[in-house]
Amino acid sequence: MQRKAWDLPFLAEPGEVAALRRIMRTHLTLWGLPDLVEAAQICVSELVANVITHVGLGTPTTMAVDMNGTYLRIAISDPDSRALPTLLSASTTAESGRGLALVTAMTDRWGVIPTERGKTTWCEIATELRRHDTHVDRPQVQRADALLTLYGQPLLAARSTSPLSHAVAEEVAIAVIADLLHWFRAHGQDPDTVLDRAQMHFESELGAVS
Repeated sequence: MQRKAWDLPFLAEPGEVAALRRIMRTHLTLWGLPDLVEAAQICVSELVANVITHVGLGTPTTMAVDMNGTYLRIAISDPDSRALPTLLSASTTAESGRGLALVTAMTDRWGVIPTERGKTTWCEIATELRRHDTHVDRPQVQRADALLTLYGQPLLAARSTSPLSHAVAEEVAIAVIADLLHWFRAHGQDPDTVLDRAQMHFESELGAVS
């Protein structure tokens, strides 16, 4: 699976945070990393809030997201190299210092890099990936991999390729789903109803994991 790095310029304002959180959720879901959504959203909220508080409302800022090996990396860049984030020992009643404490708790590491244009505050969250370009190996995914490999053997033989590439695996997966719908229809089942039930089952399993 390709997880292409992306970045998004924005103005550091409270109203932008919700949109950034939604965008983060969408990208991580597409990247097959839904388990990281909550932690990533918290980090985005706190790092942007830090810019608003210590650099200024409306500061031109950029959020960049990519993979550093098997770690998800989130970086927030702003033009002020003087206001460097510092982790404080914030008490439960303190109004400042909590943000980076949350980032520390939700991530595996974070830091600040001075740049020619200001600074970049970054954090990294560990994934369950074995490699940056693979997917999370849950039992459901392992079973699907085995099925696609078995089902794709004739296609691989015809094309003289091995193993399944991502593009070929997608093609085989669609063929498997189509054949299963034919099977259900041949046994008197409504394919649309089957798809609805499968979607409900899928969402239920996602909820159980998260």
